[in-house]
Parts: sequence; C-alpha cells; structure tokens
Amino acid sequence: MYPKLLIDINKLRENIDAVAKITKDDGGCSMMIVTKCLCADRRVAEMITAHPRVDYLADSRIANIRSYQDLVEKNGKQSVLLRLPQMSEIEEVVRYADISFNSEMTTIRALNEEAGRQGKVHKVVLMVDLGDLREGIFFENEEEILQTAEAIHAMENVELYGMGTNLTCYGAIIPKNDNLSVLCDIAGKVEQRLGIELSMISGGNSSSIYLVGKGELPEKISNLRLGESFLLGNDTAYGSRLPGTVNDGLLCEAQIVELKTKPSLPIGEVGVDAFGQKPFYEDRGRIRRAILAIGQQDTDRDGMHPLDEKVDVLGASSDHLILDVTKSDREYQIGDTVRFTLDYGAVLRLATSPYVEREFI
Repeated sequence: MYPKLLIDINKLRENIDAVAKITKDDGGCSMMIVTKCLCADRRVAEMITAHPRVDYLADSRIANIRSYQDLVEKNGKQSVLLRLPQMSEIEEVVRYADISFNSEMTTIRALNEEAGRQGKVHKVVLMVDLGDLREGIFFENEEEILQTAEAIHAMENVELYGMGTNLTCYGAIIPKNDNLSVLCDIAGKVEQRLGIELSMISGGNSSSIYLVGKGELPEKISNLRLGESFLLGNDTAYGSRLPGTVNDGLLCEAQIVELKTKPSLPIGEVGVDAFGQKPFYEDRGRIRRAILAIGQQDTDRDGMHPLDEKVDVLGASSDHLILDVTKSDREYQIGDTVRFTLDYGAVLRLATSPYVEREFI
C-alpha cells in the first residue's frame, strides 16, 4: 500500500557513525540521539540503542520513551525527556526517563516528590534561554539561575545533572561561540557556588554541530543533541551537508492516481485554497499533470523533492500532490510510483500520519 516512508536502516547507522566522529572524536562531546521525528520507531530505536557510540536517547514525548525504555536499559544507555515535563505526566517521567530538561521550580519540586515515592533519584538538566526565546530561564537573570540551581542541589530525590540550552528551533538564532560561551560561564558559576562538577553542559541540537568543524565550540560544552543531522545529514544552522553523511536514508514513495494534460493556470476567479492561502500559479501552457495519492494531511509538500529531477511539485491539497511530469524522460502510467527525498518537516509529518506505511529497505 502507498504512500510509504522508506527507511534505510543501514544508511541511518552510517550517518550516526559520521556524526559520532564529529561530535565525539573531534568535539569531545557525548552524543544524544533524538528519536521524535520517526515517532520512536521500534526498529530504528533498536539500531540506535545498540550503537556503541550513542550515549543517550532523547524524545519530546514520554510515551515514545516508554516504548523503548527496555532497549535503553538492555544496552546501558540513558533516556532523556527533552520537552519540559507536564504536571500531568510527572509519575511517568520519573518512571521512564532517566533525565529531564526543566526550567520551572514547581515542576522540579513535583519531580522530587514523585522520585521519593518511587525510591529513585531523577536527574535534571536546568535550561537557560540564550535569546531564542523558547524554554529556559532567561540568561540575563543570572541570580535566578544560580538560586534555582542551589534549590535543586539541595533536594533529596533529584540530581542537578547539568545545564543546557536550545537554539534555532523557535527564534532561529544561530549557535555561536559567543552565545554558547554565556551558557558555559553561567554553568561555571553554578559549579563554583555549589562546589560540584556538572555532568552535562548540553550545547544545543543539530544547529550547533557545525561549530566543531570550525573549532569554535566552547570547550566546556560536553553534549550535543542530534536529530536531523543523523536522519538527513544536515547541519541545521546553515543547511550544509555534514561530512560522511547521506540524505537518502529516508524517502517517500507515492502512487499516481491521475495523469492528464491540462492547462497550467486554473480557470476562473482565484480565491483561497483549502488552507486559506491565495496561491500563485506559473503559466507553463498545457502540461502533463500527475496527481499522487498523498497530501498535506500526510506530509509537507514544500519538503518533498522528486528523485526524478525533471519533475516539479506544483502544489498540494489535503489529499493530493500535483506534479508537472511534462519534461520527464520517464513515461509515467497510472499506478506508477514517484520517489522523493525529504526535508525534516516532511519526514516528521510522514512518520506521524497513520495513513503512511513504513517499509525498511
């Protein structure tokens, strides 16, 4: 059945090898592989947990972490909840995640109480907002950060495991030596005040990895969290391909359900499309148009790139993807399939859609 998300497990493993060389060998950091984009697919999780160079598996959803916690324990890794815990999931966070990222004392106190009930010590990474304006205590509020760290350190059932930050995902702020050095400076003050050495200074995600190659990752950064870089081989700060990686470990394959020659311009007054947007159409004359049985409910059409370079994506509705196949050397027929390389957003939606099959190749 189609559409399909094609997963080449060997290519993903080779990408982990490549990013491990950058992160661990060149950067001297531990490596956290993020599983959320593929919704913690079991076979992919088995490969990641068995990989000798992976230190942590991380996800934004505790249900995903729960699904592979047995693999984490079996292979001696640690699991990390990336998204700040909801109060409604405190019990499961303590039960299934070894570490969680936090910024709110109310939540951390709840984790401490629950960890006491479960007879555990839960590890906390305190998040600092360096200006991307997503989660974390704002970096200018240095005394608040220090006092929060002190309060965590004094708790019996949580451990101040480290400090971290997130960049690029919301505000699109690029990680640099100067902003990451602010995190390192604050972490150093926390260590000095508490008389401890933090186990982790997490310097961001796949947008930070490019700093290793430039020799500009601050020395105190000891961990990177990698999702897109191992899935698609991308440095997400500038979109460059990382050495030794490939971008075709994940492909989409969809089937043609209509193939007709029609005008390239719709006829009549143009309003808005199914998503409330007013589209723009290029006049290409009469063209050979293929309709595929996949749409915006399943994927992000802007992140779909046909392997046949002579095919163009014209647009999509919720259930259909429209292609111009006029210039292709291939004589497409009804029932033929078209393959696409993918951007991160397309992969995320394909993996989340219940209407998309998964096939390992």
